[in-house]
This record gives sequence, structure tokens and C-alpha cells, in this order.
Amino acid sequence: MRDLFRRLRDEVDPIVLQAVIAAALSFAHLHDVAYAAGQTGWKAWAYPISVDLLMIAAWRRTKTPSGRAGAWLWFAVALTASVGANVVTAGVLDLEHPPTMLRILVAGWPAIAFLGGALLFHSRKREGATQEAFAEPQLPAVEPDTEAVEEVDPAPPGAPQRPVLVTYAEAATRLGMSEVTVRGAANDGRLTKHRGTDPGRVYVDMAECLMTLRHKLPARVGA
Repeated sequence: MRDLFRRLRDEVDPIVLQAVIAAALSFAHLHDVAYAAGQTGWKAWAYPISVDLLMIAAWRRTKTPSGRAGAWLWFAVALTASVGANVVTAGVLDLEHPPTMLRILVAGWPAIAFLGGALLFHSRKREGATQEAFAEPQLPAVEPDTEAVEEVDPAPPGAPQRPVLVTYAEAATRLGMSEVTVRGAANDGRLTKHRGTDPGRVYVDMAECLMTLRHKLPARVGA
């Protein structure tokens, strides 16, 4: 038994326990005030439930970004009703002969609670609609296009043309000019000298000869 009490002492939060006791006392006081004001049977029990629900709903709305002012107003209304019931049952008023104002307040409470609950509910709906309006729209999922597309490799860069090596005499014969002219162009650096299959001879590129010695070509060759 001692272990059980020690476990309860360690696991039960004193703040929660105090809140439960205070809520139970306030619930009973609200019932007694409603009963004294002429609300008998299940109606007397509905009053404290209505007050507590309005207080909880308003408190939750105070934690949201919008609508805090209205939520605090309705929380204050519910809290006033709860505290007022506690004070009235402390002997401040004669509950055997309750005053007319108390009867009016008790009779009008259902309409007040309904108004507060409806306003809190609709403010929550408006907040949810506003958040949805400013939310980023979700685009529908689009399946990727699976149609086969032929891939074309880029054309490879043109390889440099291999030189066509000829001797001075062969170049002169093809160009229709003197071999001395070709040799002179090679000796003064206008034509590049190449080594061919015969190490004893010097070769030149036929294409380079055409480009370099174009101005010396006979008319029939250039035609």
C-alpha cells in the first residue's frame, strides 16, 4: 500500500490534480445556481457543461494566429460565469429566493453560449479558408513523355586533310610551271619541305603549292 501511494505521488502531476478538483467544484456550483434559478433535471447539469465547453473552445482559439481578440472576449465571458457561480454559492445571495437578475442571467445563458460557440467556429472556418487560399497550389502530376526520341550525335570535327606529297618536278608538272619556281618557293620558306619515302628527295604539299603559287599559275590551269 505504501508503494502504491509513493507511485501515485510520483506519477500524478499536482497541477493536473488541482485543475481537476477546481473544475469539479466549479461544475457543482454552476449546477446549484442553475437549479436554484429554476432549471431542474438534465437542464441544471447542461449549464456547467455549456460554460466549460465555451471556456475550453475560447482558450484553444487564443492560441491561433488570428481571432485572438474575440477568443479572449468569450473566454472572459465563460470565466465570469464560472467565477460568478462560485461566488453566488458562497452565501452572497439567498439561493432559496434567488433575485430576478440571477434568473434572467441563467435563462439567457444558452443563447449567449450558442452565439459564442458559433462565432468561434466560423472564425476557425474562415482562418482555414484563408490559409488554403494563400497556400501554394499543387500542380497535377504529369507523367513523363516516354516517346522515343532519336539521339543524333554531333558531327565530329573535320579531320585535317593529309598532305599530298610530291617532288619539285611533279609539282611543277601538275602546275604547268618551272621546277625552279617550285624549288625557289620552298627554299624561301613559302612552301613547307617534307620528308617522303625517298630520304634523298625533298617533298612539298600539292595543296599548299596551289594556294601559295596561285598567282603564278598559267591561265589554263586556273580555269
